[in-house]
This record gives sequence, C-alpha cells and structure tokens, in this order.
Amino acid sequence: MDFTVGNLGHLFVILSFVTALAATFAYLKTTLATQPADEAHWKGLARQAFYIHGAAIIGVVASLFFIIYNHRFEYQYAWSHSSRALPVHFMISCFWEGQEGSFLLWLFWNAVLGAILTRSARKWEGPLMTVFALVQVFLASMILGVAVGDLKIGSSPFMLLKEAMPDAPVFTMDPNFIPADGKGLNPLLQNYWMVIHPPTLFLGFALTLVPFAYCIAGLWQNKPLDWVRPAQPWMLVGAVVLGVGIIMGGYWAYETLNFGGYWNWDPVENAVFVPWLIMIAAIHMMLIAKRSSAGAKAAIILTVAQFLLILYSTFLARSGILGNASVHSFTDLGLSGQLLLYLVAFMVIAIGLMAAKWHLIASDEKELSTYNKETWLLIGALVLCLAGFQIIFTTSFPVFNKIAEVFGKTANIAMPADQVAHYNKFQIWFFSLIALLTGVGQYMWWRKIGKGTMDALTTPAVLALLASAALIYFGDVKNPIFMVLLTTSMFALMANGSILLGIAQGNYRVSGGAVTHMGVALMLLGILFSSGYSKVVSINNSGLEISRQAEFTKDDNKGNKENVLMWLNQPERMGEYQITYRGQRIEVRDMPGYQPRKAVEVIEGDFHGVAQQDLAYNGKTYHQKGDTVTLYPENTYYEVEYRDAKGKVFSLYPRAQVNDKMGLLASPDIKHKAGRDLYTFVSSVPDPTAEVQWKKTEKYSVAIRDTFFLNDYVAILDDVKKVDDIPGMTMKPTDIAVQATIRVLYKDHVVMMHPAFVVRDKAFASPPDISDEIGVRIQLAMIDPKTGLFTFNVNTSQRDYIVMKASEKPLINLLWIGTLVLVVGFTMSSVRRYRENGKVLVKEGKEAIRDEVGSSPGGKAKVSAYKRPAKTV
Repeated sequence: MDFTVGNLGHLFVILSFVTALAATFAYLKTTLATQPADEAHWKGLARQAFYIHGAAIIGVVASLFFIIYNHRFEYQYAWSHSSRALPVHFMISCFWEGQEGSFLLWLFWNAVLGAILTRSARKWEGPLMTVFALVQVFLASMILGVAVGDLKIGSSPFMLLKEAMPDAPVFTMDPNFIPADGKGLNPLLQNYWMVIHPPTLFLGFALTLVPFAYCIAGLWQNKPLDWVRPAQPWMLVGAVVLGVGIIMGGYWAYETLNFGGYWNWDPVENAVFVPWLIMIAAIHMMLIAKRSSAGAKAAIILTVAQFLLILYSTFLARSGILGNASVHSFTDLGLSGQLLLYLVAFMVIAIGLMAAKWHLIASDEKELSTYNKETWLLIGALVLCLAGFQIIFTTSFPVFNKIAEVFGKTANIAMPADQVAHYNKFQIWFFSLIALLTGVGQYMWWRKIGKGTMDALTTPAVLALLASAALIYFGDVKNPIFMVLLTTSMFALMANGSILLGIAQGNYRVSGGAVTHMGVALMLLGILFSSGYSKVVSINNSGLEISRQAEFTKDDNKGNKENVLMWLNQPERMGEYQITYRGQRIEVRDMPGYQPRKAVEVIEGDFHGVAQQDLAYNGKTYHQKGDTVTLYPENTYYEVEYRDAKGKVFSLYPRAQVNDKMGLLASPDIKHKAGRDLYTFVSSVPDPTAEVQWKKTEKYSVAIRDTFFLNDYVAILDDVKKVDDIPGMTMKPTDIAVQATIRVLYKDHVVMMHPAFVVRDKAFASPPDISDEIGVRIQLAMIDPKTGLFTFNVNTSQRDYIVMKASEKPLINLLWIGTLVLVVGFTMSSVRRYRENGKVLVKEGKEAIRDEVGSSPGGKAKVSAYKRPAKTV
C-alpha cells in the first residue's frame, strides 16, 4: 500500500489554497498601491503566486486521475466512482462524478481563465484578479480536507477508504485491506455525453466569473460604466458555453433516461438554466449601458446576479437540501456551511459595493419611449428576469422550508406534483412574449422605426401568420396556447430573417443578434412540436393488463395502455410498423455492433467472456470460437426489429441494466429521421443476470418422424445424424457426436432445435439446446439402437419477452438545428465585440503614448513608430 501519490495530491491541494490566498493579498496590494514601483512589485508577486496556484491545480488533477486510472482502490474516491471494467473515457467521467472532482474541475477552469486575464486585462488586472483569486480561495477550501479542532474544512479527494469507513469490520480485521474492485461509475453516467458535458458546463460556470469580476472591479475603481466594454465579449462567450453545456445535458437525458424527453424541469436543471437566462438579459443591458442609466444599472445588477445564481445553484445541488427532489443532487458531505458562506460572502461584497457606488451612475436626460430601441431591450430583459424568477422561486421551496425550520417554524411547502405541467403553464407565456420581442426589438435596433413607419413589420407579421396557419391546419394544432407560441415563434423567425437579409448585405459580421434570435425561434418550434405533439405508437390493443405495478396503473392505467408485450420472434403490429423482438444482445469492447447474448459465455464478475461461436459484424470476423473477449459491464441490449409501411427494415437496441441499488435502469435507442425521431425503450424485462427457473424434467422417447409436444407446441423429430462440431464445445479428433434436428411448429413460423449426444473416452455428454423463444431446454439423453428410439429430457420455463414503449417526436431536429444556429449567432457576436474591444485598447494605447512622449524632444519620431499595424489584444 503506497500513499505517496495521495500525500503528493493533498500537498498540491494545500499549496493551491495557500497560493490563492497569497495571490489575493498581493493583487489587493497592487490595487491599493499609490506608487508605480509598488504596483509593479506587488503585481509581479501576485502573478507568480497565481501561476504557482495554477500549477498546483494541475498537480491535483494529475494525482487524482493517476489514482483512478491505476485502480488505487485504497483511496475512497477511486473505490466509490470507478472499477476495473471501465474503459478510459468512462474513467475520465469518474473524475468529476464526485463532489470533490467537480469542484476541482471548476478550480481548473478558473485557473486557466485567470492566467489568460493576467496577460489581457491590462489596467483592470489588479482589482479583477483580486476577485478571481478570492474565488479560488473559496473553491480550493472545498477540497482542502483538513480539520481545525472540531471544524472540518473541505472534503479531500485523497482520503483513504479506511479513513472514510473507520468502523468497517474488514479494516478491524486487516488494516491494510484493499478492495479488489471499486463500486463503479453510476450506470446512467456511462454515456459519452458525460465525458464532455460536465467540462463544458463547468467552463460555463467559470466564465460567469469574468464579467462579475470586471463589474466588481469597475465599481471598486469608481468606473461604473468602463467595465462593460471589456466584459462584454466574455459574457457572450460564457452564455454560449453555458448554453451548450445545458443543451448537452438535455441531449444526455434524451439518450439515456426514459422519461421520453430532454428537459424535465428538475430542480438542479432549473438552478443552472436560470443564470443562463439572466446572462442573456445582462448581455442586452450591456448594449445600452452607455446610452441609458437604466441600462447601466440593470447591467450591473444582472451581471452580479448571474454569478451569484451560479453559486446558489451550486448550494442547491451540493448541500443536500433538495433531498429526493432531484435526481442530480449530491448528498451533503458536510460542505453546506462552506457553500453558504461562499454565497453569502460574495453577496455581501457585491451588494455592499453596489450600494456604495450607485450614486456614480448619472441619470438620463431623456425619457424612454415606445419608439426608443433601448425601451425594447429593457422590456426583453425584464421578461427574461420574470421567467427566471418564476423558475427559481418554485425550485427554492425546499430552501424556504429549511429557513422556516431554522427559525423554529414549520413550512411544509411541497414541490408541484406535476412539475412539468406547473412550469410549462407559466413559461410558455414568457417565451411567447420573448419570441415576439426578439422580432420587434431587432427591427427597432436596425431599422430605426419611427412613429409613422411601424408598417415595416407588416410583411414579417403577415408571412408569420400564413406560415402559422398552415402549420396549425396540417399539424392538427388545437391547443390555443400552443397556437400562440407557434405564431410568435414564426414571427421571430420571419422578422429576424428579414433583418438578417438586410444587414448581411452590408456587413455580415454585425448580424450575430439576428442569427441568434432565429436560433431561439427554431428551438421554440422544435420544443413545441416534439414535446407538445409527441405521439405514442406502442398502443396496447390486446385488452390485457400487462402489469399491476404503480408505474403502469397510475394516471388512468396509462402505462398498460401505452406499453406492448413482445414475445421473442413473435411479430406484432404497432401503428405503421411491424415490430419483432429478436432477443438479448451484449456489447463486445473491441468490435462494433451487438452480439447475441448466447454467443458469449460470460465470466461472472470478471467482465470477460468466452466466445461460443465466431463473432462477426458486417461479414468481418473479429473473434473466433473459444476466444476470450472483453465485455462492457452490466449492459444488456434488446434488439427490436422494425419494418415500416414501405418494407424498410431497421433495428433499435434499447438498453437495460439491472442494478442492485437502483433496480431496472432503462435507456432508449432512437431512430433519427428528417422529420421525426422514433424513440424506443424497454419498460420491463426478465432479469438478464438471474438464473432461469426450469420446471420439472419430462422425458420423451420418440422415433424419427414422430410427433410430440414441447411446452404445448407440436414438435417433430426430423433426423439424427453424426456431426463434427457442436456449438459451445471444443471437439477432439476421437470424439463421436450425433445431433438431433427437431422442428417445432410455433405459431406462424418454425423453431429449429439441435440437442446433441457426445461420446468421449467411454464417457457420455448431452449438451442441451435452449430456445428462449419457446421456453424449452432439451437434451438428447439416450439412444437405443435396438428399438430406434431416442430419449429426450425436456424442461420448460417462461418464454423470453420484453415490455416496451415507443413514441414519435415530430420536428425535434428543429431544436438541435436551432441550438447550432444559436451557437453560430453568439459566436459571431463574441468575435465582433472582441475585435471592437481590441481596437479600443490599441487606440487607448496610442493616445497614452502620445500624451507621454508627444512634448518631449524627438517625440514625433517616437509617435510615428507606433503607426505600424498594432497587435490586437
């Protein structure tokens, strides 16, 4: 048992915490310095401390991944989140599955951004990096894992398993005990989206800090408006990264969870979505901050709010306060007090500074009016804020209950029974209004419409009404609320499309806003049709009740009506499809596709198996019979064959895992089409890991061409002949084997069975043939050459089946296309603001040089030297 890497990792954690404190102090001294020499001295020390802090964070990351990758299960983190069976990309997911790893990921991104800002922030570096370094102090404390008396600060990712479980009997008997394997990664997280979604999301978290730090620096330095220009590109980048991270999470849910969608209004989902809404509102307020005092004040408030809401979402997810209200929430590791202190500290700093510097923002001389473009941006930001407030208010019900409890009161405010219906009831109106405002607001911004020219919006409005009417008629849209959202979304698409055509002809670089709004409109249309008009195609017309379990009988027996029972190889009609369940499949690691479960004899607990036949895919053989193959853990796939009305055949492979702690975990498989997705998952399956329960053995003695019954089906012994190869057995040259051919008449097709009889070194073996399709195991037990009779031992069991649900998601591709368009629009806007910021910095630099050297001897020559093309920062 070697503790070197753990001790080294913990040393790096302590170093990161200490250097973050040192950087905070040094940058504070830099900001407060009155002499240039003192400022330069402290800035040099501050940078060194921050760079060492970043290097220490990299050291922590490397140490923790070393522990996970090398299966060092003496460490609690590796044992809790990984196992030997996981491939490398899922080991990466193990890194941030736990709380400590996710905090470390956040620290890493902040360190990267901070290093960039030390070279690009220029005059803002001192106050800006003071805020940055202080945030790193709080984050580093979350993984510090030290105790001061009875006070525990942070939770270390390098804690030993015996330290985490000191009372476990196994450590009493053997203090040096190391588990042979870990608990493994949560089965639901074994998805490629979980490799890229958390890093993207936490980069979005980190990016919210940059505009917040600029805002605090601006207020601190009595420059309540100057911070907007350098912060604006960062806010745009943060919005696109955080938005992409949220969408990635939605797509993970769509591919992995079986609730049939991509957004379930889960409290943790909501807590991250709200800061993104506020970021969008802040971006719009930044556009008018220098033109309107209302815009400047709103920009400050919203920039502070978007970061504080990120801290609040972290508190909700990681303090344990949500309990069972969210599938995403963590259990409390004793960090709730630190998280609350983190939130309150920055709330006090930000609010106190805003209150002290509020008077520096001058009031407007002109009033806002209907025909003023700033008015429409303010209205849009207000609607976004109201939408966010409604979401966060309901999400915070558990917090309200906890606050009441702290004051000795009881407030049992329950979360909505149907949270999807509750949030949709409000949000559909907010986003209808937002869609409308994106169209009107863009016209106001670019066309400079006056009192007599509102008819410029007539053409987009008429086109939107015509297109909406067609979609309402042909799409059979009958819900009035859906009609409103459809019409406003189409208006947003038409109006912004018209604007895009106009401004792109002049300078396409300034069309980012119109492109972004078109992406929003497409997303709203995709959400409307895919969620509002999802169609269940697996309608149970048998009249039989599939199950009496609660999930099948609730909501007026909905589960029994919308699920179908499929027997192995028995075709059923489902809407326009003929579907057939083709059996259980497993996934072999080093080959594509899926293999029949019987094709590999699984070695229990080893994640390996022995091939019982040649394993091939698309005509290429990857493994031969008898080879040992590596398997993915736990997963069983169920092949469902579809034949559509045109005779086209395709198969889907929904996944199910039977987990000891979490029960049946079903994940869908999806057939993507241009106009809709076919979404299929299994609702109930026999436990693939359980042993088959065979009934009492029955004996049949029959001659060739005789008829007998197998599990109530007619069977005919067609032939018995000598063979050289038996499936599942390695034959020797001296072996003698015969194989029977039995034809079973099963409903509308024939099932062939081939039990065998093998003689080896005067010993006999009767390898059975098993048919899951008819639930039969049959052995050729005896051959009587005198009578010509063959004796078969027969056992029967439950036939193989699945219960499955399938639905169609119309126009869901509009959601993903809209997301891509949104990202393109945000990227265009980010690049534009970055370039504008760089030009202003170069101009300010030249002016500063002129002021410094313009009056000195040779000053003109020095100035001219700076007229060469300057590097943009």
